[in-house]
This record gives sequence, structure tokens and C-alpha cells, in this order.
Amino acid sequence: MARKAKIAKANRLKARYENQLQSGVKPTKPTRVFNACSVCGRTRGYLGLFGICRICFRERANAGELPGVRKSSW
Repeated sequence: MARKAKIAKANRLKARYENQLQSGVKPTKPTRVFNACSVCGRTRGYLGLFGICRICFRERANAGELPGVRKSSW
């Protein structure tokens, strides 16, 4: 499966799950929902607070694109 398709599938399943929760209906298949990086589509190493994977997190943190994030070794 292509990365763009994987990102789209993850977003679609999350939206369906949230709609079912808001309408008060028990979600039909909650185990199908999975987390994927919104940038590259990676499913492993996902950081839920930022919504991206560890690799994309490190790239953006080193570039200074994530406010409030600093290297701990400085």
C-alpha cells in the first residue's frame, strides 16, 4: 500500500470512529483504527502528542519547527 493511501486510510478510520462515538453508537470495529504519521505514514514509533513518528519528530525538532522542544543533551 502506498504511503499516501495509508495516511488517508488512517484518517478515514479515525473519523469514522469519532463519528460513531459522538452519535452515541457503539463503534463497530474499534480495533481497525490505527495511528499513522501524518507526514510519512509510518505506523511504528508514533508519538501521539505530536501526531508524527519518531523520525519525523527528530527532523522537525532539529530544524526548530516544533516550538518548545529542545535537545536534552545541551
